[in-house]
Amino acid sequence: MILDAELAQQIVDKTQGILDANINVMDIQGVIIASGDRQRLGRLHDGAVLALKRQTEVEITQDSDSALRGVKAGINLLLKCHNQTVGVIGVTGDPDEVRQAAALVKMTSEMVVEQASLMDRLQWNKRHKEGFILAWINHELSEDQLGGWAGRLGVSLEEPRVAVLIELGKQNPMLNLTDMQDVIELLEFPSRDNLVAMVSTNQIVVLKPCCSQHQAWSGEREGLRIDALMNRLADKGIDQVKVALGQFFSGAGHMHLSFQSAQQVLATGKLQFPDRHKYLFEELRLPVLLTPLEDSWQGGQLRKSIDTLRDQDPSGRLLKTLQALYEHQGNLTQCAQALHVHRNTLRYRLDKIHDIAGISPHHFTGLVELYLGLQLSVRSAL
Repeated sequence: MILDAELAQQIVDKTQGILDANINVMDIQGVIIASGDRQRLGRLHDGAVLALKRQTEVEITQDSDSALRGVKAGINLLLKCHNQTVGVIGVTGDPDEVRQAAALVKMTSEMVVEQASLMDRLQWNKRHKEGFILAWINHELSEDQLGGWAGRLGVSLEEPRVAVLIELGKQNPMLNLTDMQDVIELLEFPSRDNLVAMVSTNQIVVLKPCCSQHQAWSGEREGLRIDALMNRLADKGIDQVKVALGQFFSGAGHMHLSFQSAQQVLATGKLQFPDRHKYLFEELRLPVLLTPLEDSWQGGQLRKSIDTLRDQDPSGRLLKTLQALYEHQGNLTQCAQALHVHRNTLRYRLDKIHDIAGISPHHFTGLVELYLGLQLSVRSAL
């Protein structure tokens, strides 16, 4: 624990009212870093130097103060934190008159130092835990490093977790930051064993416990929990939020896959359903799984048939027919009824699709290939 000027001044401000005397705080070198008398700042205090050297309190009387530099009559007491000397606190006045009050000042000062030390440790733990979470989801740690970090931070790698990505949509970064702090507080308190970290100026990742010995993984159950969270956020006036639930992958070494799936769920959901606020992997499973094909030559080949249909069917009738066929699970009768056409007309259109695209929707494999091409084409258009 290092006693800095800011903390030292807090000590002076909190203890000055205990007695009618000036209070000085000296660092581990004996330099005055805080004082009720601002003119004394930066001076070496011989009484503090003596106390530090002897590791005991030093009283200065009217007779002895002339022999020491930068001192007045008073008492100099060691400030300790976890049994380690971090500085000296000096109370000006006749030692016989201020001795009792000085003891109270010392006790109060050490309480301030202990509290600051605790906050430092909590902040250190929080910063390192966030760093650990980010390294974990980005797959930057070896198995040994993952276990070592988790052990030091008290994180159980045996706890099954799933990644949830929360995005705030306000344009003002400062407003986002304020809301993000509120979101993080809701996620962490009361404790739900959530691991929370900021991944950007408007995104938060949550690695949340998702199953146990008595409860198997359920995307539906996690979706209901997200609804509850969004209701709590709305109660705080935080409504410009989008939440994406990734897929659960067993094993701590696969956490980066859950995070990647949450990223892809969010991106896909925002493209296809921009007005929604909650996106689940199970609801967007196929378009998310097709994401890696978007920029590949394989994806280009799948889109090619749909692009050809679109070019040679300006009215969009054939694509509409194809979409209706998918909506009715390939059932020709139901599809024809939905389109208000004769079954033979429907067969004619499907034959036309085969002629233009070179892929037959009458065959299962052709129907699947056209469906995949249609899905990729929709993503590309968005």
